[in-house]
Amino acid sequence: MSHRSGDRTVRARVQLAAMIVSGILLLFGVLGFVPGITTDYHELTFAGPRSRAELFGLFQVSVLRNLVFMISGLIGLVLARRLTGARVFLAVGGALYLLLWIYGLATADESTANWLPVNGPGDWLHLALGLCMLALGLLLSNRVGTAGRLDEPIDSP
Repeated sequence: MSHRSGDRTVRARVQLAAMIVSGILLLFGVLGFVPGITTDYHELTFAGPRSRAELFGLFQVSVLRNLVFMISGLIGLVLARRLTGARVFLAVGGALYLLLWIYGLATADESTANWLPVNGPGDWLHLALGLCMLALGLLLSNRVGTAGRLDEPIDSP
C-alpha cells in the first residue's frame, strides 16, 4: 500500500524493508562476480564444492550462488511494489534462506551434495538473512506511516 503525500509516494515500512533487503541481495550477487572483492576469483566455478572463490574472502561463492542472490533480489524488487508482494517476499524468502541454512549445516563442505556451494560463514549469513527477512515480513505493520500517537484509537480516522 502506498499513497501520495504532496509530491512523493509514501510506502509501507514492509515495502521499504523488502526493497532494502532486495538491494542487498542483488548487491551481494553482483559483487560475487567482481575480482578483488571476490578473492580467488580465478577459482570460481559454476556450481559445486570445488569453487574456491570467496566474497570478501569469507563467503564461498559460485556462478550459481551469485545468480541465486541476484534473482532473489530482482524478484524482491518486483514484489516490493505491492504491500502483499513485499510481505510474501520477506516471509517466504526468509523461510527459504532458513532452509538454505539447514542445507548448509547438513552438507559437508567437500560433499558432492554441496552443489550451491555453502561454507560455515555462508551458513551463518543464511541464518541471519532468513531470520531478519521472516521477522520483517511478519512483524511490520500494514499501515503506511504507523508512527501515530500511542493514545490514538486504532479505529479513529
